[in-house]
Amino acid sequence: MRGRPVLARRLDWAALLARVFAIDVLRCSECGGRRRVLAFLTDPSVVAKILVHLGLPSRPPPVVPARASPPEEAAW
Repeated sequence: MRGRPVLARRLDWAALLARVFAIDVLRCSECGGRRRVLAFLTDPSVVAKILVHLGLPSRPPPVVPARASPPEEAAW
């Protein structure tokens, strides 16, 4: 009888960003040291207050409709 299958390990958010965008979000741009996550903010009203205080937009930009595909060139 075979043992249980090994489940794939999930990558954390920092590893996913590094894989997709080739950036290390936990590397300090000033000294090159490692950052530590101290807290995750999950209350939308608290996040909005912090963003407003920092002068940053607290709402996402409006969704823009997709543009039409370019016309196909005639193959002669």
